[in-house]
Amino acid sequence: MTDKRGPQTAAPMAAEDGLLLLQSQALAEEEAAKTKGEMLTRFLKEKLAKEERSSALNLHKLSAQWRAVLRETKDKELRRDIEILSQTFARVMDCKDSVIESLAADLEEAEEQHAQALRSHLHNVDRLLQLQRCRLACLEEGYGAQLEALQTEFEAERRTILEQHERESCYLRDVALAVEQNYAKNDHEATLNFQSARDDIKNKSLQEKQYSRMQLGGKAEVLWEQFQRAMQSYTEATEHQKIAFEALKQKDEKSSREIEMQAKKLQKLQDSVTATKGRIAAHLRESEEQNRRAREEKEKVLRQLQELKSEMNQARAKAHGSLARLTAQSGAALKALARVVEKARRVLRLAEMCRRLETEEEKVLPFYPSSLAEGEQRDARRVLEETPAEPLAWAAQDYAGLERFWQRFNKAKLEEQALERERAALSQRNRRLRELLRQYLAGISVSQEVLGEPNPLLAVERKSCVPKDLPHAGGGRAQGHRDAAHPESLSGGDAHPDPIPSAAGTG
Repeated sequence: MTDKRGPQTAAPMAAEDGLLLLQSQALAEEEAAKTKGEMLTRFLKEKLAKEERSSALNLHKLSAQWRAVLRETKDKELRRDIEILSQTFARVMDCKDSVIESLAADLEEAEEQHAQALRSHLHNVDRLLQLQRCRLACLEEGYGAQLEALQTEFEAERRTILEQHERESCYLRDVALAVEQNYAKNDHEATLNFQSARDDIKNKSLQEKQYSRMQLGGKAEVLWEQFQRAMQSYTEATEHQKIAFEALKQKDEKSSREIEMQAKKLQKLQDSVTATKGRIAAHLRESEEQNRRAREEKEKVLRQLQELKSEMNQARAKAHGSLARLTAQSGAALKALARVVEKARRVLRLAEMCRRLETEEEKVLPFYPSSLAEGEQRDARRVLEETPAEPLAWAAQDYAGLERFWQRFNKAKLEEQALERERAALSQRNRRLRELLRQYLAGISVSQEVLGEPNPLLAVERKSCVPKDLPHAGGGRAQGHRDAAHPESLSGGDAHPDPIPSAAGTG
């Protein structure tokens, strides 16, 4: 018996030793994995810190080099601007000196032209005054005759209008009286009709109310009797069912007591089974809890490792993206600066070309003074200082520095329009002078064709022969007929009786 029990007891001991050995190995592996994870975590943190320090150092170096490049570029631009400003100042001083000399010469020439034009103007004014006096005398006589005729016609028409107004006023008063009487009559009839209709409707509503009350009372009594009969028949019909219900109720109470006794016995058996299952489940839970904690620690270490890897990858990608973005931005800045430099050179070339086309006055005074009064200028400044409400006004504030440019641009446009108008006026004046010259040449030449057309010299002769002292009675009508026959002899500016002096005067 002892030989048989020895191998049986040795087998469980070997199994327990193997289980303990496996558990110790698992714990050793977990400790090694945990130590390895901590070492890896420290290594990754140190590497991340090193990467951050190196990226900060590289950014600092790039910023320092970029600032040095910008300083050199700005220094070169400022030197070029100083050279351009010095050249511009010297050129402006030379232009001002030449302008002063040319203005002095122009002033002397303008004074001589003004004196000559004044003498010619005074001569023409004297001739026009003489012609105007004759024309006014004729017009005064015609005006007096027309005034008398209009006064007579006005008085007759006024009397007719007053008589017609009196007749229409009487007719309107009669019509108003008749309308008032008709309105009072219609108002009285409408009041009587309204009162009678109101009484009829009131009596009719009272009768309908009494009839409805009587009819509804009878219906309510009939319905109450029907309800009482239905309730009595229901009580008689359910009497047998009520007795059967009481018997079934007693039987149900007896069965429920037996069910309760059997349920108590089953409950005791179930409690013992539940206690046994609870002890088994507790042991299972303890083992599962240990396994779960071990799995959770493992998963936690794996998650930390993955998080550290993802953080390192993100930091590396972020640094790479920042470096690429900085490179792209620096390239874009260089291109933008190159475009700005090219645009500035083009603007300077255009400025040089425009400066060659400027007049001496524009070189001295490039910006003309404002034509607004002081009050208008204050109002304009107040409007500009106000906070704009429209998006377009906000955008216009960004271009406030171009005010001088727009001022010169508008001045050039205005001068262009003025030159166009002056050109049109000179063309029209040239055509008029050619026509006058043709008429003058036709007047001094004698031929059959010239004699058949109106002669301007004959018109001038007729106009110069008008008597200065005209009679007041009967002479005005004859003079009016002569003026109607030859209208060009009375118009001072359109007939141009003497083309040569008028041309000299306008010149």
